[in-house]
Amino acid sequence: MAITLTEKAAKHVTNFIAKRGKGIGLRLGVKTSGCSGMSYKLEYADDVQPDDVVFESHGVKVVVDPKSLPYIDGTELDFAREGLNEGFKFNNPNVKDSCGCGESFNV
Repeated sequence: MAITLTEKAAKHVTNFIAKRGKGIGLRLGVKTSGCSGMSYKLEYADDVQPDDVVFESHGVKVVVDPKSLPYIDGTELDFAREGLNEGFKFNNPNVKDSCGCGESFNV
């Protein structure tokens, strides 16, 4: 089991945490939402809960709750800039289908 970041995503997280002045890494999970069933939860992590699973990629910790892990195992997180838009892009090998707007997915 593994969650990884591209070098570009890791650099973005590291820079943001430095500007923020606190944090240990990134917290990634899923929640029930959207027209396809699930959506990603992404936030900066300030701590690790006892049941969390922690991965490290390019020097950045990625914290995942155990209930979310089966849905996102193997995911690579990238940071992309397309025109005026920028943000994280999820390359999740478990996704079977996603909605037209790209906000939700199912496995």
